[in-house]
Amino acid sequence: MLKPNKLANNNFLSSLDLSSEEVLHILDLASNFKNKKLNIDLGNKVLGLIFDKSSTRTRVSFQVAMTRLGGATIDLNPTTSQIGRGEPIKDTARVLSRYCDVIAIRTFDHSDLEEYAKWSTNPVINALTDLEHPCQALADFLTIKEEFLDFKKVVLTFIGDGNNVANSLILCGALLGLEVRVACPKGYEPSPIVTKKAYEIYKNKGLLKITNDINEAVAGANVLYTDVWSSMGEESQKEEKDKEFNGFTIDSNLLNKACDDAIILHCLPAYRSKEITDEVIESKKSRVFDQAENRMHVQQALLCCLLS
Repeated sequence: MLKPNKLANNNFLSSLDLSSEEVLHILDLASNFKNKKLNIDLGNKVLGLIFDKSSTRTRVSFQVAMTRLGGATIDLNPTTSQIGRGEPIKDTARVLSRYCDVIAIRTFDHSDLEEYAKWSTNPVINALTDLEHPCQALADFLTIKEEFLDFKKVVLTFIGDGNNVANSLILCGALLGLEVRVACPKGYEPSPIVTKKAYEIYKNKGLLKITNDINEAVAGANVLYTDVWSSMGEESQKEEKDKEFNGFTIDSNLLNKACDDAIILHCLPAYRSKEITDEVIESKKSRVFDQAENRMHVQQALLCCLLS
């Protein structure tokens, strides 16, 4: 029976905290959890959740994943704890390390997450920051693997803002060696720090393409992926970004320019008729809800590897 391997890094703050072998191992574990071929009891371990941003899928999938592993979850809402009153992160992290076996954190500044990890004596997981969303990327690549099996034969095109999701797709894609394209309006490209790191990983530098030409990015693609144009915390920019992203909607016409076997991904929530049409998200090519389910399975696998 497949067993979880301890990860080389104690924390999961970035997709780059994993090796390519560790990513594949987590995906294999997740697949076994999903197909009910694996049953692991972590023995009353406790997961603490600190969410400075709202969440549906990440929060619920972590809670269910931990419950299925025989553990418990504590929701540390900043509005009802001392966290929201300005207690130093180093104090919070050291105290919670004595209560919780692992902490998943959703916050704005990636540096805050790194500060938690610096002071925590137990694993810290990135449940989303403005820089990265690595747990989402694991679920995305599990969904792609279920469809195409061999990553090396896949072209993944992300359409929209070069945000935290795009950054993690780029980094995880580099580890797995598949072609990743990002199509976005000028000025909304992914982090240059992230793309530099990805180019350092890729053996073939041509496998990462950042472009403002959506049609060029979609031609020959097997996966079309999008996300909201305005992330949490960008509400004041919503009207402006809606104008800037005009023409970057995944609709039936765009889908027809991709490969015949192309599938659709969206990390949700979706603003239908903006970044994606209702027709496409509800089409037979959509794997959006499989993708959402896979959050739970990859997080079960990740928790096992961090706590084994």
